[in-house]
Parts: sequence; C-alpha cells; structure tokens
Amino acid sequence: MSGFLVLAAILLAAAVIAVPFSKRLGLGTVLGYLFAGIVVGQVSGLLGAQASNLVGVAEFGVVMLLFVIGLEMDPETLWDLRHKLIGLGGLQIVLTTVLIAAAASVLGLPWATGIAIGMALALSSTAMVIQTLSEKGLTQTNGGRSGVSVLLTQDVAFIPMLVIIPLLTVPGLHDPGGSEASGHAAGPTLAVIAELPAWGIAGVMLASIALIILGGRFLCHPLFRYIASTGLTEISTAATLLLVVGTALLMSLVGLSPALGTFLAGVVLANSEFRHEMKSNIEPFKGLLLGLFFMVVGASINFQVLFANLFTVTGLTLGMIICKAAVLLALARLFRLRGRDTWLFTLGLAQAGEFGLVLLSFMTQTNVIGGQLADLLLLVVAMSMILTPALFIGYEHLARRIGEPVDRLADSDISGEGPVIIAGGGRFGRVVNEFAAGNGIRTTVLDSNIKVINMMRRLGVKAYLGDPTRPELLEAAGINDASALVIAIDSPEKTTELVRYARRRRPDLTIIARARDRIHVFQLYQENATHIVRETFDSSLRAGRYLLQRMGVPEDEAHLRTRNFYRYDRNSTRELALVWDPDLPVERNEVYIKRLHELSSEMNLGRLEAIDDPTSPGSETIPPEAETGDGDGEKPDESEPEPKPERPEPNSA
Repeated sequence: MSGFLVLAAILLAAAVIAVPFSKRLGLGTVLGYLFAGIVVGQVSGLLGAQASNLVGVAEFGVVMLLFVIGLEMDPETLWDLRHKLIGLGGLQIVLTTVLIAAAASVLGLPWATGIAIGMALALSSTAMVIQTLSEKGLTQTNGGRSGVSVLLTQDVAFIPMLVIIPLLTVPGLHDPGGSEASGHAAGPTLAVIAELPAWGIAGVMLASIALIILGGRFLCHPLFRYIASTGLTEISTAATLLLVVGTALLMSLVGLSPALGTFLAGVVLANSEFRHEMKSNIEPFKGLLLGLFFMVVGASINFQVLFANLFTVTGLTLGMIICKAAVLLALARLFRLRGRDTWLFTLGLAQAGEFGLVLLSFMTQTNVIGGQLADLLLLVVAMSMILTPALFIGYEHLARRIGEPVDRLADSDISGEGPVIIAGGGRFGRVVNEFAAGNGIRTTVLDSNIKVINMMRRLGVKAYLGDPTRPELLEAAGINDASALVIAIDSPEKTTELVRYARRRRPDLTIIARARDRIHVFQLYQENATHIVRETFDSSLRAGRYLLQRMGVPEDEAHLRTRNFYRYDRNSTRELALVWDPDLPVERNEVYIKRLHELSSEMNLGRLEAIDDPTSPGSETIPPEAETGDGDGEKPDESEPEPKPERPEPNSA
C-alpha cells in the first residue's frame, strides 16, 4: 500500500509541476505530461519497472476518450461523415501502409514485415490529437473534423489489423527475450472462445456488438432513469464508470478492441437525455488517465537504446513523419481542403499513436518482428508523439503566414450563432426554448428533474438530465463554444452562483438570467449578467393594463401608460442598483430606501407623462433587464415594443 501511495504522490507531483509550466509556455498539456514521465521514469529512475505495470491502467484513458468521442458522434453525424470515414480514412491507412512497407523493403526488410510495420505506423495518436484539437479550439474546423474522421477510421481498422498481423509471421523468427515495452497483446482472452472455429469467433464478436447496441438502447435508459430518481450523483458516476468498464471488459473477452466497444456505446447513447451527465461524470477520470498514459509513454522510452542509435531513431522518426505527411497532404488536396485546414490535417496526424505501441508489442509476441527492431520502432512511435505539439506549433505558424486566423471555424459550421444553453426546463425555460426553436436557434436544455426531461423529450425537445450549476456539466454541454446562456432555474441563490461562475469562465458570454424580484436584480447586476429578467414583471403590467381598460381608459391610452411605466421602472431600477449596498439588509439600506421614496414621489407627481418623450433625461439610458412574461404562454402585445438593451459596463447602469 505504501509503495502505491509513494508512486501516486510522485506522479501527481510531477504532473502538477510540469503540466501548468508547459501550458504557460504554449506547448500544451500533452507535452507537459510526456516530459513529466521522462523526468520521473528516466532521470530519477523512480518508476523503474513499474512503468510497464501501469500501461494497462493508462491505456484505459484512451478507452474513456473514445467513449466521450462516441457521445459526441450520434448516428446522424456519423452518416454525414461517411464519405470521410470510408474514403479519406480508408485511403490514408492503405496508402500510408504501402508507402512505409516500400520504404522498409528498401531498407532490406521482407514485404510481410514491412506491411505489418506500415499498419502500426499508419495509426495516429487519437489521444494526443483529440486532446490538442480540443485545447486549441480546432475540433469544429474543416481540418479538425477531417482529422477526427480519419482517427475514427483508424480506431475501427485496429481490429482487422489484429487479425492480419499473425498471418504475416516470419518463419524461424523467435525472440523470447525481446522487448517488454508498452502495450499488451490484444485478442481473445477466453479459452472457450479461442477454441471455437473462425465462424464461431466471428459470431461471438457480432453478438457482443449487438449486445452493446441493444443494451445501450433498451437497458441503459431505464437504469439511468431509476438512478436519476434517487438524486444520488455519486451513484450516477458509478453507473457511468460501470458502463465503460463493463463494455471494455466484454470487448476484451471476445478479442475486440475495448476502445471500439466504448466508442460504439457512446454513439448509441449520443441522443440520450443522460448524454451530458455521463460526459461530465467521466471527464475527470478520462483526463487523469490520459495524463497517466502520456506519462507512461515518456517513462517507457529506453534512453540506452536511444543514445546508442540516436541517428537511426531520429532518421526513422523524421522519415515516418514525412511519409505520413506526404500521404495526408495529397489526400487533403484530393478532398478539397484549403488553406490552414490543409496544414492542420497534414501536420496534426503525421505522428504514430498509442495503438501502434500495442500492435508493435503484439508483433513481437506473434513473431512478426524481432525484439531489437521492436525497441527501435517503439522509440520511433514515442519520439513522434513527443514531436506532436511541435507539429501543431508549426501549423499555427503556417496559418499565420497564409493570413488566416487560427481560430476561424469551418465555413460549413458558421450559422451566425453558436449553440444556446438553457439552464432550467420549467415553465420559464420551456417558453424561452419554444421561442428560440421557433426562430431556428439551436438550444441545449439542462434540468435536474427527470420528469421535466422526460416530458420535454416526449415533445421532441433535446433536453438533458443534470444539475446545470455543476461546472463540469456546463463544460460537457459546451459552454466554451456557446453564444448565450439562459438561466431559468427557480432558486435565486443558484442563479446568482451560476451567473458568477459563467461570467468568470466566459467574460464574453451573453448571460440572460431570471430574477425573483428587484433585490435579486441588483445581485445579478453586480455579477455582470448581460440581461436580467424579473419573472412576473410583464404579466403584472398586462394585468395593470387590463385594469385601466376596465376602468374606462381607452385602449390606446392604456397601452401608452403601460409603456411609460415600463420605462420608468427600468430607469428607476438602474438608479436604485447604483445605491444598493449588498452588505446591508434591505431595512438598513438607508440610501437605497431614501432614493426609492424619491422615485415614488416623482412618479406620483406625474413624471410618467414625460418618460415617453425621447428628449427627456434618462430616456436613452436603460438598465439591464430585458423583461419577458412569466411563462404562462401568452404572447406579448405587438403594441408594446421593447427597447433593445445595451450590455452594461460592470457595476454601472
């Protein structure tokens, strides 16, 4: 136990020191993890032989990464990407394999060995590329989406490669003392399955895939609904982990890739109302295990072999990167990628990947390559992964040279607005969502009440279960890319807390917040909400207008008086917000109370008659509330046009 605690403390300390430092230097978190692994595993020698024991645990980070990717790739999205998955991804694998096999043949290796090596090196690093694309905000660019399509194709191709590699065994090659480097053999692990005929093994594999699809469609939903009804967040997290671990275990037992199984499970659940909650539950574990994976890659580098063959390893690494880049560049031209998207696609995928490490280890166990060659190739893979951040830096340099902004979204993804997150699916949030949908605005609705989610889902609304005040859930829902956040939850305290977090997380985000009353308006105003909506204000105005008409006031005059009171209240709220002291209770807020009395007296003296005059003082200075109704479904009258509010400066009216 103490040995495990010492190892955990060392790894965590190395990550805490190296990763933020690497991030501040603009090198990204992945390179920080790699350097931390090199320092811990090689310079200090603290990991020693334990590095190989951590490989299985570390690779589970890749499994979780594929599950999260699957949650983002619903079947409709996969169908839209079918041409890139089959054409672009398939051509990349075939052409890269052939080109590397030809180079290996020139170096004197048999064609069978060259093809096996080509397949291993054709696979890029899903973990590193997805992580880097996400960090740099490039996932939704044309180049980023094309790269993700190729990575998904590679992850699927990993399975037939495991079948093909044993057929490429070199006669007479036996190297029991070969490399014990990273990776573990993939393939059937149950003796009963291994003894089946080929058609039997294929049937078991297909049955396992069908079980994942049917289980995700018909079993997971009732299970997560039952867990959601208990309100136990930790059990929801445990259920998500059980789903990932169980799927990975099933795939391993039948000889399939655990990463493919969890990716498939994610795709099946991509349209589920629990999608964002599952993603937020798995995200912390995925991040830590991916970090551990990169540290193990750094720690597993054999520096004795590296220094003894420095020029050979360097030449092979650069040669492999050039070969892959040449194929990727040709495919980018063929599939009409332009400008910076071409270079993002080319340089982003030019490295080898984690599945290549697994395949190389599998090759040594099946006598396809010898131990010495495996050691060299493992170093080539590791070195190319270490160079990945440098390749992305090179891409950013080229993007600036050709005069295109690095963070520009793909043309096909520009719709004028990003997605809108609506926190709260009750009567208030439901009306806002219906209004947005009626105007063609994409929304993501979050609510912690499973009954509300089920009802909205039955009405065809894309609503997701989860507490919208949880930062990790907002991250999963896409707050980094959202154009607006509408806070429609009942609790004033949670609303204020959510505004505070969202403004700190995204200073540029438009935040529309529901307020309980005028005091709550002041609190949200100080937290810099963009627009603040008192939940019953407009409905009260309509009731007042109906009262005026019942008392004999003509309809046009009633509309005019209602609009004047509306403007008076907004202006008075602006002035009261300036003098309200949040540290004092209302009854002791003497300056606030005094100003409130003054404004009430001015209104009683007939000030409302002058508010409609555009030249009157204060008529152009409107405080932040953009009032709407109270969610009863009644449309506001067209005769009451609402002035467009401007974004207020912090702590000003």
